[in-house]
Amino acid sequence: MEPAAYAGIPRISLTGPPRQRGRQYGEQAQARIRQSMVAYQRVFAHYTDWSWAKVVRQASRYVRAIEDFAPAAIEEMRGIAEGAGVTFGDVLALNVRSEVMFASAGQGRANLSTVLANECTSFAVLPEASRGGHTLVGQNWDWLLHARDTVLLVDVRRDDGPDYVTIVEAGLLAKTGVNAAGVATCTNTLVSLLNDQAPGVPYHVLLRKLLDAPSITDAVSDVITADKALSANYLLGQVDGLAIDLEVVPGGPGSVRVLMPERGLLAHTNHYVSPEFVKSGNWLAMNPGTFFRLHCMGSDLEREAPDITVESLRKALSDHRNFPQGVCAHGDRRRSEYERYATIASVIYDLDAREIHLAAGLPCQASYQTYRFEPPGGLAETGQAQRHVTSA
Repeated sequence: MEPAAYAGIPRISLTGPPRQRGRQYGEQAQARIRQSMVAYQRVFAHYTDWSWAKVVRQASRYVRAIEDFAPAAIEEMRGIAEGAGVTFGDVLALNVRSEVMFASAGQGRANLSTVLANECTSFAVLPEASRGGHTLVGQNWDWLLHARDTVLLVDVRRDDGPDYVTIVEAGLLAKTGVNAAGVATCTNTLVSLLNDQAPGVPYHVLLRKLLDAPSITDAVSDVITADKALSANYLLGQVDGLAIDLEVVPGGPGSVRVLMPERGLLAHTNHYVSPEFVKSGNWLAMNPGTFFRLHCMGSDLEREAPDITVESLRKALSDHRNFPQGVCAHGDRRRSEYERYATIASVIYDLDAREIHLAAGLPCQASYQTYRFEPPGGLAETGQAQRHVTSA
């Protein structure tokens, strides 16, 4: 039976220690996890000559780094595999799919890393820039079209850390999310010339670890100290009016550059902004549209400040300038389904109201459903559904 849907996105609820949570995840999302596996088998087949068995072998190189950094993540993945009736290697491969994509880049008909260069527009709005003095954080998550059929809302209640909610592809540990400590995580992939394929902490494992953080300081420390396998961007916000953006390249503490809010605003897309990292970015040939998305998101925020609301953020996330590759990404129909990315979900976290505003698919068309994140009772639907429609 398919889990109950929130805003068109199936929700699964997990409790208990890591292995038990994983089993519950696998049992509740078995069909979607298997669908994720099939989808990525087809993606790798389209771009390279790598079989799924080869992808699984490549992913196994990261086990030691994960065990050293986040052993509970290994237990969760083992539980997911047991619950879904697949192998641990299958689940590991899903969680290391970004690293494997870079490892296989240039070994087939097209460069898989060009897909990663188009993923997401994120933002943070601090109290001085918002109506009512709330801290608002969120993003459009853009990815390959198959993710519309595999996306989940994972609602976790536990005793070994803060409760959390994450919006993620089935089988993966985490993507964007918020925890009971009021720490929200948004993210953008970055493509760097410094990606060297050395085993380290995988991108999605680090995203999962950030949801354990009792404060934004702890989350920043996790990003800095991790021996990161992949370039990425982490935009973090906390309920008491704080936000930070961390651009990273592979490596340890020296691999991070910090961007702080200006006039209470932060925004990021898929290119480096830190002067020290700009030359390491490999975005120009892959995704020049990232510059326009950052400009559009930034200009929309600046126009509405200091009176930004959830509704004005919905409009900003529906921005169609540079269609179809705008902030609201509709997918370039000139490309095949395995090369076409579009907005999979749009989310706004109101950290003061403890609300999640979530839309499945294109924010210009979908209804945003509002849920209150109230531990220990979990997600509660408020009954508020607002539709925002703009013309392309």
